[in-house]
Amino acid sequence: MPRFSPMSDVLWPRTAPPAPEASPLAGDIEAEICIVGAGFCGLHTALSLSKEGRSVVVLEAEEVGFGGSGRNAGHCTPTFHHHSLSGVTEMLGARRSEALIQLQLNASDRIGEIVRDYQIDCEWVQNGYVMCASTRGRMAAMTRKRDDYNGAGQATRLADADEVMQLTGMHGQFGGWVHPGGAHLNPMGLSRGLARAAEEHGARTHIHSPVKGAVRDAAKWRVTTPGGTVTADKLIFATGAYTQGGWSRLERTFRIMRVMVGATRPMSNAADVLPKNVTAHDGRGNILVYKLDAFGRIVASMFPRLMGGRVRMLRLLESRLRYHHPSLPERLEWECLWTGELDMQRNTIPRLYRLGEGAVAVTGLSGRGVPTGWTVGQVLADWANEVPEADLALPIEPLAQAPAYMAIAPQLALRAYELRDRWDEWRDGQSARPW
Repeated sequence: MPRFSPMSDVLWPRTAPPAPEASPLAGDIEAEICIVGAGFCGLHTALSLSKEGRSVVVLEAEEVGFGGSGRNAGHCTPTFHHHSLSGVTEMLGARRSEALIQLQLNASDRIGEIVRDYQIDCEWVQNGYVMCASTRGRMAAMTRKRDDYNGAGQATRLADADEVMQLTGMHGQFGGWVHPGGAHLNPMGLSRGLARAAEEHGARTHIHSPVKGAVRDAAKWRVTTPGGTVTADKLIFATGAYTQGGWSRLERTFRIMRVMVGATRPMSNAADVLPKNVTAHDGRGNILVYKLDAFGRIVASMFPRLMGGRVRMLRLLESRLRYHHPSLPERLEWECLWTGELDMQRNTIPRLYRLGEGAVAVTGLSGRGVPTGWTVGQVLADWANEVPEADLALPIEPLAQAPAYMAIAPQLALRAYELRDRWDEWRDGQSARPW
């Protein structure tokens, strides 16, 4: 049984433009920087460095965008998933956190500029993100979120129930938080477009070239694949949740958590569901986040339960959508259903690990991969350009195994969130919502 769902199940490769031509590595080549992993993080790093004239090689074990970058739900939400901005500051300290927060909060706008500058065909739409309040009491949390983000220079706002209905078409909400910087896209289209953009500046990408090992030899790294080697001054592993070999113990720094994504068949009345074509979050603990693609499909995601089963989870996804959109049919026609993998670790912000002199790895994008891939790409480019470690927006840590409890902690937390939802909704006097 494969560890990852097959790409043939995923919608995005079917509707994205073709990938740029690439071949496996054959023979021995040299570069200043070797990047392992052709996802958002690795490709943004490659684009940033190659624009500066640096010699860059990207090695990919499968195809461009094979990992989370080609199979996520396509939301570009420039926020931190689990932490308030003050929480990020508490973890990283004022100096680093200020730099990281500004990178992350402006990531959507910067990606939008890349899409325009390189004419990347990826269904880019930046109409905003709406996080709804599923109970009356949760508007207080929305107020705190608005104040938190606006204090960092953003222009977010609160919306009442009527405006949430106008933006999202959602019934049963009590208001929400609107972030105008939120966007959505075809993530495989963006992955392929980034690879093409980096190649325009001289970066070389080799697919079907899994890294078998890397050794330090005479102040350079020698990176081995089945077809050849790359000799480089600096080495970056940016394989995230899809790390399989290449560096001993790297895949032990995180635990896999899966997210389920479904795409309906194109619907003629799709605009009734999200009339302003925003990205919508239903505000519950096991989040239901959904958007429209360019062809009128609803693309929705939520976390599956350990014991849920594919059919049961699909029915729950349908019932939650129908709760907010009663005009949807009793049974939706699903064209694609797949899972993506998140590299979860305790802090749920990206982690940089020192692998040796001139070598680092990054894991822990933890569910905000589209904007965070750009953010971490800037940090990695700074590192490759020998910015002092004290001035990087993320610290470089020794390689460390994820705590054993991370094998079950995310699922336990998910269940606790669901129980909290039920309690809050009961206390609010609501009739039972699907769960």
